[in-house]
Formats: sequence, C-alpha cells, structure tokens
Amino acid sequence: MSNFPPLVFSGVQPTGNLHLGNYLGAIRKFVALQENNDCIYCVVDLHSLTAQLVHEDLPGQIRSIAAAFIASGIDPKAHIVFNQSAVPQHAELAWIFNCVARIGWMNRMTQFKDKAGKDRENASLGLLAYPSLMAADILVYRATHVPVGDDQKQHLELTRDIAMKFNLDYQAHIRNGGKGIDITVGEEPVHAYFPMVEPMIDGPAPRVMSLRDGTKKMSKSDPSDLSRINLVDDAETISRKIRKAKTDPDGLPSDVEGLAGRPEADNLVGIYAALADRAKADVLTEFGGQQFSVFKPALVDLAVSVLAPITGEMSRLLADTSHIDAILRDGGERARARAETTMREVRDIIGFLQ
Repeated sequence: MSNFPPLVFSGVQPTGNLHLGNYLGAIRKFVALQENNDCIYCVVDLHSLTAQLVHEDLPGQIRSIAAAFIASGIDPKAHIVFNQSAVPQHAELAWIFNCVARIGWMNRMTQFKDKAGKDRENASLGLLAYPSLMAADILVYRATHVPVGDDQKQHLELTRDIAMKFNLDYQAHIRNGGKGIDITVGEEPVHAYFPMVEPMIDGPAPRVMSLRDGTKKMSKSDPSDLSRINLVDDAETISRKIRKAKTDPDGLPSDVEGLAGRPEADNLVGIYAALADRAKADVLTEFGGQQFSVFKPALVDLAVSVLAPITGEMSRLLADTSHIDAILRDGGERARARAETTMREVRDIIGFLQ
C-alpha cells in the first residue's frame, strides 16, 4: 500500500437536509482527516437518483451539502470539493466495473435487500448496481483510504473485490503497459493497477439515533422533523426538538452500564459526549443521578454552541450561491484532471483505442 500515494475519498448523497448524525458520523471526521491527508470530498448526485429519480430542487440540495462541507471547516483550496456528475469518468469507470463485478456479488448487498424490500423485481437497475458506481467513485482517483460507518463496510469490501478482480484479470496487460505496482494481498503477490482500499475507522463512530425512537437511526427520510436535528435548524428549533425528545421516567445513571435497555437515554448521552468530544462515562460522572429536566437544557446549550456557527455560515453561503458554485466548478475541474489520468491508463489496459 505504501507505493500507492495515500489519498482519502468520501462522498455524501444530496437527498434531504443534512442532520446531526451526518455531521457527527461523517462531516466532522472529514474535517479532521484533511489535517494530515490529501482529501477528495464529493457530493454524490448520481447516487441520489437511486433514492429518488425526480427531484424538485437537486441543484439546491447539491449546494446545501457543499455549503455544509465548507461551513464545517473543509478547505476547498487545499483539497477538492465537487459534485460527482461534473466528472463523467465516474460513470465511465462504473460501466467497466459493472462488467468486472458479478451479479451474485450485487445480490448479496445488504443495503440493496433493505432498500428494495420484498418487491425486488420492481427495483431500479441503478439501485442494484450502485455499489459498482461507489467503487468507481473511489478507484477513479486510486484512493487508498475511505472513512466509513458500519453500514458501508460491505460496500468497501465489494470495492476491494472489484479492484482485485480487475487487477488479476488484466494483470498481464497492466505489467506489459508498465502501469502497475507489485503488492501482496494476503499471501498472494499481485501486479496491481488499483489499490486495495482500506477503511478509516477512528474509534467507535457516534451512532446518532432518532429523537423520537432511540432504536432507529436519525434519518433524513423520517416523516417526523422532530426526530432529527437538521444542520439548518436555528437555536430555537434545536431547543424545542431536544426538549421534546423522548426519554424514560428514570434519572440518568452514574455509569455506562446503567444505560443498557434505555435507548433514548443512551442516545442523548451519546449525542452530548460526541458534541463535547468526551466519553459517555465522563458525561455520566457529571450528570449521573440527575433528571432529564436538568440534562436536556445542558444538551441544548452544547448543541447550539457547536452547531450555530455552522448553521450561520451555511445560511450565508446559500444566500448567494455564486461562491459555492465557484468552489464546485473549480473542484470539478481539478477532479476531472485526476480522473482522466486514471481513465487514460485504464483504457490502455483494456485495449480501447484513444
């Protein structure tokens, strides 16, 4: 792996408002990673068509994700921020990967089973094949690392499988063209063009659950807006949602073990811990034995202090979209240049005339 230049890639889908779970689970990690890594962050608008084919305001949603990136602290000059559809090489490599990947691999994807439900015959081909596009998103830049949550680990394994099969199928072409790197996968030496992508998991990622049901993840698609804290919510709205958050009648326990079987209490303590960058045990040392009537106002103050600057900067950026559009345009040009370097070599490896 050391022979492939280290590069971090990740993307966020522009469907609905970003919420606290997206910020704590992904965007805040993106900001931290840029300190010591070369990073490419993408608004994956092609993927959004698998969730909803026709969008009323897809440009607005794309800009909102980009604004959240910038407002949270991502530096678009030092790194690259762009929208996926501006780089057609993503779709070009995805088609090649559609031919590399096997249907059985796609059928085993847990998220496809969950999203397609019982009526799989009526699911779109895009929904079945989108892990192949996800692999292309990563590998068109020959990225080496991807920050992932639990729900994306299977897709990253598929990305590695696709990369490995391409490397093995075209090994002679890669070697003859002088384009590969000798690596070892397990105990097997491989002359590889694509790296074996590694997940980046820095400790337990905060798992932010619904404010109305502590057994379900906070979601953009939940019909109740009270279930989530959106990054565009003002201080009054954040306060109202936390005050109305579901709890149980007992006070806070003094240790983490006391949160077992209490999903709503566990969720609120976890949110506080994540926002304050503290351990749950530390939070319970401070608030253990107290009622939620004491804890919730403290959580409101903390959430507002962390999110208000981001919300304010997002509002400023979205009030005049010319700056966001310029960032995405510049990022798209820089991303296309990198992606085309890869695709010229991939076309040569395959044998396409150029």
